[in-house]
Amino acid sequence: MCVRVWFSALGLLAGLCCSFLGPAEGGKVLVIPVDGSHWLSMKILVKELTHRGHEVVVLVPESSLLMNSSEGYRTQLYKVPYNKAELDGTFAQLQDSVFVKSPVFTDMLFNVELLVNFTSFQGRGCRSLLDQQPLLSQLRDEAFDLVLTDPFLPCGSILAHIFGIPAVYFLRGLPCDLDSKANRCPVPLSYVPKFYSGNTDVMTFTERVKNNILALVESYLCHLMYAHFDELVSEYVEEGMTYKNLLSHGAIWLLRYDFVLEWPKPVMPNMFFIGGINCAKQQPLPADLEEFVEGSGEDGFIIFTLGSMVSKMPEEKAQQFLGAFRQIPQKVLWRYTGVELKNVPKNVKLMKWLPQNDLLAHPKAKAFLTHGGTHGIYEGLCNAVPMLMFPLFGDQADNVHRMVVRGIAETLSIHDVKTDELLVALNNIINNKRYKEKMVKLSTIHLDRPVQPLDLAVFWTEFVMRHKGAAHLRVAAHDLNWFQYHSLDVAGFLLAVVVTALWVTLKCCLFCTRKCCRKGTAKRKSE
Repeated sequence: MCVRVWFSALGLLAGLCCSFLGPAEGGKVLVIPVDGSHWLSMKILVKELTHRGHEVVVLVPESSLLMNSSEGYRTQLYKVPYNKAELDGTFAQLQDSVFVKSPVFTDMLFNVELLVNFTSFQGRGCRSLLDQQPLLSQLRDEAFDLVLTDPFLPCGSILAHIFGIPAVYFLRGLPCDLDSKANRCPVPLSYVPKFYSGNTDVMTFTERVKNNILALVESYLCHLMYAHFDELVSEYVEEGMTYKNLLSHGAIWLLRYDFVLEWPKPVMPNMFFIGGINCAKQQPLPADLEEFVEGSGEDGFIIFTLGSMVSKMPEEKAQQFLGAFRQIPQKVLWRYTGVELKNVPKNVKLMKWLPQNDLLAHPKAKAFLTHGGTHGIYEGLCNAVPMLMFPLFGDQADNVHRMVVRGIAETLSIHDVKTDELLVALNNIINNKRYKEKMVKLSTIHLDRPVQPLDLAVFWTEFVMRHKGAAHLRVAAHDLNWFQYHSLDVAGFLLAVVVTALWVTLKCCLFCTRKCCRKGTAKRKSE
């Protein structure tokens, strides 16, 4: 009995000691983000790493949209072959293009074109960075422990290879499932739907045929999309190496989604899910906003925003929305920076910026009108607010499809939305209790986890710093060629064995048959 008490006391003491141990000693992290909305969620992790005592350096192009200096971390500017006016012009074209009506069957091609234009423009900045040898020498001398990067662009992966340090990838996902393919995850087409297929993970025979056809089309389009990335990798890393090959050396993949919304699929041991990282911390509302939303009474209020990239729309379309808002009792907060609108109803407040997550967390929030970006859908999910969705480009249509299938959202086309159908959809989302009930159920599941997404992201980033990588999580499939991966050599060998055995058996049977026939013939002749 005394021995048990003694060992229990030792165990308790050890546990208390471990609980007071802090994180790894302050490391040095080089951050290479992607401008725009991608940076907004990565910045949360960057700030937390800084708060925990790590030295963080963020590489920022001289001309950027949302990446600015901060008191918490150090920024290192690098020259790019475009100015702020050109950058703003490129994104203005993107904003305008999303309101142009596109036939359904060309949606995929439209998104591929947008993606190629965006990555080609950003790729110029990447090449400029890789050509700045004095800056690269300075960064190499700082002896960073790892590179934290968004692999949507190749700069971070290339620099990690050049500096010989591990890379931690922070992403939502990559077009064409390149993240899964690079990490050698199986992607069975029988239950993993392709983007733009409109399928779920439960498919009929016809849907599986469609899925396989889309996979063939995707393989061709993806070759076009990643061609300029492959050129950069071949030029700056190793001749003949592709971007997919380079990505396969990533130590840890931090994926900004959760299977409460994603279709279940196979993953690898170095992939960790941090969906909802952007809604971890909430702040009190500014006084003017608090007064506005509290004044909504029992009817509550609606948040309307189309994300960080699109904050304006043609005036005629905006008037369609105002016409619907005028007929509902809820107040509306709308992020809008377009031309000044006439006859704005008293229940509508137009803002150049709004604290989206903090507003969604307010108990009077009744509905969320959004484009279906990853930040918005997870903030809506965290706070259990049903959504009316208007997908614009990229992965948003697929995000919206997942939400609609789960019964927590409705969707309308931004290209031809009318006041009447908008009014019907709003009343349905707000007054039909099943949307709220299903959203609360999914939100409860999403929030029921042993470790918060931000803490999980920090842990694995620090893990890579402590252990100089995570080689034990890298599957041996990376070292196999296509023939070996599918065991075609084994299948060929076994087939050869079976064929040889059958051939020998057949020969033996023929030999025995001939012997028997000869004996019978000889006996008849002798008689």
